[in-house]
Amino acid sequence: MGDILMVLLPAGILVAVLWTLATALRPRDSGTSEAEKYQQDLARRSAEHYAEQVRVATAVRARLEANTRPSQNEQQQSQQQDHARAAQRPGPYGLSALPGGQLNPQLTMQLQTLARDGHRLQAIKLLRQATHTDLATAKKYIDRL
Repeated sequence: MGDILMVLLPAGILVAVLWTLATALRPRDSGTSEAEKYQQDLARRSAEHYAEQVRVATAVRARLEANTRPSQNEQQQSQQQDHARAAQRPGPYGLSALPGGQLNPQLTMQLQTLARDGHRLQAIKLLRQATHTDLATAKKYIDRL
């Protein structure tokens, strides 16, 4: 019996080593685990929820704009009409733009003096009051003085 054990024991060890190697080298299951499936499902539901929130927010914004835009447009139109009427009236000093786009010489001298003395903001303000121009136009004019 001892002889049989001596022959079977190394054969059993050899079978165990071969089985271990075969198991180690066998390709692993490429399927996803339950945790990975849960994470993927969670990411999918999160993306759907975010898309739904964006859709709802867009719809609410569209309704809000539909309700507020007409009043804003009316307000802008009334402001434009006010500016047009104000541009036709002379300014606070009886000054207005002369035909050809030139300013009254008295106003021009006053603006130059203010600009040279470092009072550019006051010069821009005076020009805007006198001619009813927008801020960008008045600033460009003062910059060129």
